[in-house]
Amino acid sequence: MKLSGVKYLVEKGIDNVWKNRMMAFASFCVLLVSLLLVGISVLAYFNVNSIIGGIESKNEVIVYLEDGTDDPTIEEIGNTLRGMENVTEVVFYSKEEAYESLKESMAEYEVLFESLGDDNPLVDAYRLKVEDISRIDATIGQIKTLGHIYSIRAPYDFVNILVNLRTLLTWVMGAIILAMVMISMVIISNTTKASVYARREEIQIMKYVGATNAFIRLPFFVEGMITGFFAGCVALITTWLLYDAVVHILQDQQSLLSIIGIGSIIQFNTIYLKVALAYVLGGALIGAIGSAISTRRYINV
Repeated sequence: MKLSGVKYLVEKGIDNVWKNRMMAFASFCVLLVSLLLVGISVLAYFNVNSIIGGIESKNEVIVYLEDGTDDPTIEEIGNTLRGMENVTEVVFYSKEEAYESLKESMAEYEVLFESLGDDNPLVDAYRLKVEDISRIDATIGQIKTLGHIYSIRAPYDFVNILVNLRTLLTWVMGAIILAMVMISMVIISNTTKASVYARREEIQIMKYVGATNAFIRLPFFVEGMITGFFAGCVALITTWLLYDAVVHILQDQQSLLSIIGIGSIIQFNTIYLKVALAYVLGGALIGAIGSAISTRRYINV
């Protein structure tokens, strides 16, 4: 096909959007709702997953050292802990710091501390944060192989809850997203079929006078692409406004943020480009392919 012919068909596709504006508007609305359903579901999954990760990062593993361990050995143990694969942070917590913190938290038992005099019953310790809590057992197993370890305290029960919650979330949200995609595709398919059906006589006449399949489909392809493009743009703006409104509401809930952490909420400006590309390209591609495929029935005459 010559370039002039392609230009003509593209211009015809653009004209068809206005000439068939009611059906184009119906396709636009369906694409918009479908993109919003899938997009918001995906963003919700990523945020809940990030929140769980933020809660995970607040968990600490405390490694208590044997009483009387000398400073060079303590330093060596600390360097070994920092070099472990799943450990992201290592902080030394001396027994003096622990003792002062204990006295502050139990100020009403001042007499008890005075009776101890200069004796400090506590031991030096390291506070660790792990990157992947599902691997915490393996990490603790490595720590146990080190010498001069008195005991290790880890939140096993809470870790198990978070791991199970993450697994459940992945399955549930995955099922929801898949359902949204399937529902959207069915609705889009039916809408594009209705749009093409309204012009079935036009398609059949073009076919009878010798037009090729590509010649017939290209205007519908362009029309669907334009409709999907604008649906993607509106979906992006709508999602942006809704997302910022929800984040603003969460920011006012200080008690909730103290648990999940504001850093666990993904800021929209950090994912704006990815969301924009997904919406615009996805809308244009789905609209174009849906319109082109729906012409098949009326081309085969």
